[in-house]
Amino acid sequence: MSPRPGRLRAWAELLRVSALFTVPGDALAGAATAGRAPGRGTALAVGASLCLYEAGMALNDWADRDTDAVERPHRPLPSGRVAPGAALAAAGGLTAAGLALAAAAGRPALVTAGALAGTVWAYDLALKNTPAGPVAMAAARALDLVLGATATAPADARGAARRALPSAALLGAHTLAVTAVSRREAQGGSALPPLAALAATAAISRAVAGRPARPQGVGASATAGLCAAYGATAARPYAHAALNPSPQLTQRAVGGGIRALIPLQAALAARAGAPATALPLVALLPIARRLSRKVSPT
Repeated sequence: MSPRPGRLRAWAELLRVSALFTVPGDALAGAATAGRAPGRGTALAVGASLCLYEAGMALNDWADRDTDAVERPHRPLPSGRVAPGAALAAAGGLTAAGLALAAAAGRPALVTAGALAGTVWAYDLALKNTPAGPVAMAAARALDLVLGATATAPADARGAARRALPSAALLGAHTLAVTAVSRREAQGGSALPPLAALAATAAISRAVAGRPARPQGVGASATAGLCAAYGATAARPYAHAALNPSPQLTQRAVGGGIRALIPLQAALAARAGAPATALPLVALLPIARRLSRKVSPT
């Protein structure tokens, strides 16, 4: 007998399936920074990233179940649509699956995935509500990009990781800004985080567009266009939340910031000289936007 539609929707909400489209670009951008075409290792890194991301979503709601019972009683755990034990088991199983996929890509990828998994669990269980929370989340995204680089080029993992660091830092900076905004999404009331996120978006766009790996030709044009798409995706909801920091508009700003990861990842790949990898990523943006209207990414 197949699961009831209501049960499937509850798990889709728990796992934030609309945000899944922001994950594959981490590994693909990492592969581009490594100077390699995506291959088997990249595919394994994408699978590992998806598993670890979903593990983080399930663990996040398990850790926040008491708070959500007050602030978000409609969420799957406090509403009783998903049992807390099932969410915790899913987090553990997905973490194990992610590490197994990374191990299949080689020891360097497993080491990176282990650091990523540790960061995810530390964030959800200990760091989320501390000043270190946004930094931990930024580190997780940065490590995810490095995972793509080390899995794609295991024979030169150290060099690949070193080449990936500038792009990983930019991706982490964006994630830091989004996470800072998300800390007020249930209460609203502060214009400072979205204003800071606006400034960060502008700075990241300048940094990416200003230093393409191939300063002429298709790669440079693609990088400039994708930076514009990144800014357009993030800036408008941030501006709305800054003008009216209500919980609803703050939550929309977080959703916009999450979706903006897609054109940012594409811009980083194009900057690294891989426009053929970058451009298909942009096709994920309208899909993520449409699905977010049915299942919130936050």
